[in-house]
Amino acid sequence: MTRGRPGAPARGTAERTLTSVGSAARAVRPEDARRAERDRTAPRAREDERRETSRLWHVTLSVSGAEAPLKEVRRALEQLAHDHPFLLTSRYANDHAEIRYWEEARDLHDAAAVALRLWGEHRSTAKLPPWEIVGLEVIDRETYHQRVAEGYGPPPASPVGVHPY
Repeated sequence: MTRGRPGAPARGTAERTLTSVGSAARAVRPEDARRAERDRTAPRAREDERRETSRLWHVTLSVSGAEAPLKEVRRALEQLAHDHPFLLTSRYANDHAEIRYWEEARDLHDAAAVALRLWGEHRSTAKLPPWEIVGLEVIDRETYHQRVAEGYGPPPASPVGVHPY
């Protein structure tokens, strides 16, 4: 006969809890139950962590290339704004354009990576001109508001939309 503290399982045996699954019952070790609970709540915890760590970044993307008809450039930028609803404003001419928008990302590297893919990924669906990215500025929300308050930097994106230079 083995002795142990009262209520503790005998040495070498695992304490088990009965859990019903459908109409059958099966034995579940406490550590398995804790792991199952942790796995069940992990996606929610990751989402909460992402929400806590992501920030807003103001992105200004500049593109240029060979001349294109203004009507086609405007229509393409309007389609891009429809496809990517977070665009604030776009300014354009027949050989260059500037796109400004807010991006939610964990850090500057993630925001810049998304920005650098934006033009290429939407080139065919929005029928954008085959221009190349010639400039990119990504600043955090606080820096953006500080610049605007001090009178330098981009003015607030108003009016929102697609406009000629």
